[in-house]
Amino acid sequence: MSPVPKTMAGILVEKLGGPEVLQFKTNLPVPHIKDGEVLVKNEFIGINYIDTYFRTGLYKTALPFIGGKEAAGTVIASQSAEFKEGDRVAYIHDGAYAELTAVPADKVVPVPAELSTEQAAASMLQGLTALTFIREAAGIKQELGVSLGPWVLVHAAAGGTGGQLVQILTVMGAKVIGTAGSPEKCELATKHGAQWVINSRTEDVAARVKEITSGKGVDVIFDGIGKDTFDMDFDIIARKGTLVVFGNASGPAGPVELPRLSAKNIKLMRPVLLSYLTTKEERQEYTKELFDLILSGKVNVQIHNEIYPLKDVARAHSDLEGRKTTGKLLLKV
Repeated sequence: MSPVPKTMAGILVEKLGGPEVLQFKTNLPVPHIKDGEVLVKNEFIGINYIDTYFRTGLYKTALPFIGGKEAAGTVIASQSAEFKEGDRVAYIHDGAYAELTAVPADKVVPVPAELSTEQAAASMLQGLTALTFIREAAGIKQELGVSLGPWVLVHAAAGGTGGQLVQILTVMGAKVIGTAGSPEKCELATKHGAQWVINSRTEDVAARVKEITSGKGVDVIFDGIGKDTFDMDFDIIARKGTLVVFGNASGPAGPVELPRLSAKNIKLMRPVLLSYLTTKEERQEYTKELFDLILSGKVNVQIHNEIYPLKDVARAHSDLEGRKTTGKLLLKV
């Protein structure tokens, strides 16, 4: 392997704000790895909505910081017995918007030979979010035939996490209704496996959900949009339903008066992926299941039609927030 360089390119945030605060730097210091860590040369880096929350200050972190939460690449230095130089790996960890990232070995997973580095980077955060939320938050564990499971609504079903939710729910037999904001995105949600798709810009979503479910409502809602859809969720959820709010694309949802849950005995959750992956065993179990779903062809990792150079991360954030994208956004180093 080549010697570890002293400096690297990366994206530094020194003040909070819009995409313009994402500064491309070419002289950032390379992180030193400690015992139990590996240094990963990133090849593809995932872009997620949570990255915009840290950039704007909705989620707090100390300044300055290097953004990004996931990537895949090659180990170029190791202080762990589990990984050696040259291993292809993927991870979820801070500081991914850079050429090189120091990552604790227990947060790193090997990439199977049959899986491309690009697919691995695109699947980690959103795929594991979808899988753990389906299993843990919604409690959907059974393997069922098509349309024998619960009624489930997925908002933004053409997006990265939304598309993964739809595909995994379909594999598990749920009756899946998706919403999307354009004819093209509706078509993509259908390709993901949603049996019913509602155009949220031109149709009355609540009326259509009640029509599709014959007035019952949906048993589970996965809402990554937040403010714009939250009130409607209470109208269309079924009695004893589970409302899983996991994102703030339109702004934070709530607040909620607890008695609002009582009329239908609703379970309201705001889960976080990493709280389901606190042990090495949990990370390995869920990552193996996700990779198996991808390699078997049951789940397709939909990648946006443009992969952005690292230096163009600000444009990628603008496109993401402007809802100009479908599928997973990636940066190439």
